[in-house]
Amino acid sequence: MHAHEMAVFGISAADETVYRHFLRNPDTTPGHLHRLLDLGEETVRSALDRLAGLGLLRPGTAPGRITPATPETAVARLAELRLRELYLEVQRLTQNQHILATLRAETTVRTNAPRGIEQLDGWPEIRDRIDDLAFFTRREVLYAEPMGEVPAERVAYCEPLALRALRRGVRIRAVVPASALECRPTAAMLSKLVSHGARIRVADTVVEHVLVFDGHSALMPLDPWDSIRGALLTRGTTLVANLVGLFEKTWEGAEDISVRLERPGEEGAPLSDGELRVLQLMCTVGKDEAGARGLGVSVRTYRRYIADVMRRLGATSRAQAALLARERGWI
Repeated sequence: MHAHEMAVFGISAADETVYRHFLRNPDTTPGHLHRLLDLGEETVRSALDRLAGLGLLRPGTAPGRITPATPETAVARLAELRLRELYLEVQRLTQNQHILATLRAETTVRTNAPRGIEQLDGWPEIRDRIDDLAFFTRREVLYAEPMGEVPAERVAYCEPLALRALRRGVRIRAVVPASALECRPTAAMLSKLVSHGARIRVADTVVEHVLVFDGHSALMPLDPWDSIRGALLTRGTTLVANLVGLFEKTWEGAEDISVRLERPGEEGAPLSDGELRVLQLMCTVGKDEAGARGLGVSVRTYRRYIADVMRRLGATSRAQAALLARERGWI
């Protein structure tokens, strides 16, 4: 017999036994199932109802028969539901500020947060922790942002911080909502990070805010739509692993930002031979003067040509234009 392995998802031993039975015997009827599994009849009936509600069991190809969801579908579904439960529970535990105030009134010593979790109050404290985490990160930062427009002060803070990490060889993967590209300062920051090696994808919507450092430490805002009001810092917990899993699922369903930056109409048409020549010179010569000499035009005209090519590509910088051109096989 298998141990009660699905308990981590909140599945009872009876529910797991019933689900495993249908994995071994797909498209069968539940008749006399309580005798086959040595379970109470009401226990089996309740398990069938719960598993159907979770989407783990569904009607089979013939009346009265039952087919189980694949293990991959079942685990993904249960993990997502369990993660949301944990996230909501953490929020409920940390939003009872009236209780915290009364407890603090009893002592002048600040009590410790639950093991592995630290509450951060306000943007200055959050910023200090991000500075520390970014400085000691050596491998990868994962970031998902539900807000389309990043406030200007956060852009001014986040952009240089991310660029320093990229220069140290830290990988950055981020998922942003499509509305982020409609905000010029936010889109410009994202384009600049891409030009320096960050991998950014775009989803129609991003549900949760995720910020994970080296797969070990994660910051979660108390309010996903007001991330500077307060946050939880958790280290090396199951919740961090679940946040990484949530990010990976969001990442898989998003598309590369370069696809969204391409514009329809004129911008989507192939470049002319002259425009390709400008693009090649822009990517190969060091100075505009040399590029202008290569075309036999003035520096001012050469720069205007470059601006036109960047517009055609939907790029906000020369580095991004070069990246987009390489992805399309033009250079």
